[in-house]
Amino acid sequence: MLVYDVIIIGGGPAGLTAGIYAIRRTLKTLIISEEFGGVPVNVPLIENYPGFKKIHGMELMKKMEEQTKDMGVEIVYGESARKIIEKKGKFMIKTEENDYEAKAIILAFGRSPRHLNVPGEDKFENKGISYCVNCDGPLFKDEVVCVVGGGNAALDAALVMSEIGKKVYVIHRRDEFRGFEAFVNKIKNKDNVEFVLDSVVKEFKGDKMLKSVVVENVKSKETKELEVAGAFIEIGSVVESDFVKGLVKVNKSRLVVVNDNCQTFHPNSDKVRPGIFAAGDVTDNPFKQIVVATGQGAIAALQSYNYIQGRDGGLYADWGHKKEK
Repeated sequence: MLVYDVIIIGGGPAGLTAGIYAIRRTLKTLIISEEFGGVPVNVPLIENYPGFKKIHGMELMKKMEEQTKDMGVEIVYGESARKIIEKKGKFMIKTEENDYEAKAIILAFGRSPRHLNVPGEDKFENKGISYCVNCDGPLFKDEVVCVVGGGNAALDAALVMSEIGKKVYVIHRRDEFRGFEAFVNKIKNKDNVEFVLDSVVKEFKGDKMLKSVVVENVKSKETKELEVAGAFIEIGSVVESDFVKGLVKVNKSRLVVVNDNCQTFHPNSDKVRPGIFAAGDVTDNPFKQIVVATGQGAIAALQSYNYIQGRDGGLYADWGHKKEK
C-alpha cells in the first residue's frame, strides 16, 4: 500500500495547482492522472491566462507540470481511479495497477467536451473546430463561423462570435432552443446571425484547415454546405464521475457539487463531506476556464491541509513552505 497525506485525481490545471499548494504545506502529495495536462493541451492558442500574452496550451501545461514536479510532487500517469473506499478516517484509491491510501482526496479529473462524432470532426479539431469559444473565439475575427447546439452554452458562443466574426450560423437539430428566451431574443436581433434549425451536422470539410460544414434538414432530408472558417461545438460535456457517486453529491450533469471552499457534500445531502475536496471543471462551478480551475485547485489544497490539521475554520494564507505548528 502506497501511503500519502493527500492524493489528487487529475493532472490538469486544477490538479497541478493543488499539488503545488499541498506540497508547500509539506503534505506528502501524489497526483494520479490518466493523461497529461487535461483539456488545455489541445488548445492551440491561449490569450487569457495571466502572465502570458499568447501561449500554446501544451506549453502552458508543461510549465505547470515542471513546476509541480520540481517542488516534489509525485505524478503517476496512465492510471485511472476505479474505486474509492473510506475506512477509519482514511481513503483507499484503487486503480487497475495499484492501491493508494490518503488522509484527504482532491477530485480534479475534469470533463471532456461531447463530440458530434461525424466525418471530419477529428481531422479538423484545433484546425478550425473548437469546443471553447472563450479560448479560441478571437482567432476567428472577421471570419464566418458556425455554432452547433441549442442550449445556453451555444447561445452564449453565438453571441460572443457575433461581436467577433463576420457571420455566425447557429445549427440546431430542433426548431426551438433550450436556452433562456431572453438570450434567444437578444441573438435574434443580431444582423450577422443566421439560424439553421431542424438541422444536424453531417460532415466537416477542408484541406489543411476547415473550409465548410455539411448540414442536413431532419425533416426534409435536404443537405446544404456552408462555407465556414471555424466551428464551435457546444453540445455539452461528459464527466466520468460514476466512481464517486456513492461518496459525494453530484448534480444532474454528473458534476461534483462544491461550496466556496471546494468542499464536497454527502450524497443526497447538504452536509459537508469531510476529507474529499474537488476543483476545476469537474465541479458545478459554471465558469470552465483555466484560471478558475487553478484558483479552485489552490483552495482545495489549502482546505485539505486544514482538514488534515483538524481545523474546522476557513482558509489560511499560504505564506511559505514550512508547516505551521
